[in-house]
Amino acid sequence: MIEADRLSKFYGIFAASRDVSFQVHRGEVVAFLGPNGAGKSTTMKLLTGYLSPSEGVAKIAGHNMMTDRLKGSAMLGYLPENGPLYPDATPHSLLMFFGEARGLNPAQRKERIDAVVDLCNLHTVLHKPISKLSKGYKQRVGMAQAILHEPEVLILDEPTSGLDPNQIRGVRDMIRRLGESKTILLSTHIFQEVDALATRAIVINEGRLIYDGAIDAMKEPGESLDDAFYRMTKGVNALTTVNG
Repeated sequence: MIEADRLSKFYGIFAASRDVSFQVHRGEVVAFLGPNGAGKSTTMKLLTGYLSPSEGVAKIAGHNMMTDRLKGSAMLGYLPENGPLYPDATPHSLLMFFGEARGLNPAQRKERIDAVVDLCNLHTVLHKPISKLSKGYKQRVGMAQAILHEPEVLILDEPTSGLDPNQIRGVRDMIRRLGESKTILLSTHIFQEVDALATRAIVINEGRLIYDGAIDAMKEPGESLDDAFYRMTKGVNALTTVNG
């Protein structure tokens, strides 16, 4: 459902992402990990078609995101970090706009808006200006627009960044419910979310893929996930090859 085939993105001599390859299969929830500046957001933007790769191919549900982007985008819901929202709009008017942009007819728009408002628990803020909402509710609105058209694939970039513990719990529960029916690639720095939500981890560092495999297999005896991540990305024995 998600495929990166030797993806690279160069800015002059700087490689934001270099030769990254992996696949996410139907029904998987995969954590996409790496330190700040490792190339996670760049790789996600390449996968969504937001950026054009310097080399390689990105596919969503088999659709090349450069040559067949509209069909690929129809299968995709994308929540970027600090996703852009129109501050003067209300959640309802924003969802109406996105529903129309997605080509939903009036009956479909009403049905889907009702469904995502329920799932994202937006009832109490539905007609308030987005500029007046807490960051937690803004994240919920962003999630609602990402799933409005019932995509099969979700790419979520730091969906709980900057939220308080209660807001994190709410967004995490929402992702867990979505993971029952969607294929999800989730970027996060919160390792509790990795253990709670994901079945597999992909780790990127300095623009290169350094691990792709089971979460438990990342850890050496006695290590926490935090310890394993540090060893891989900062320690003297950082990995340089892909693990199965």
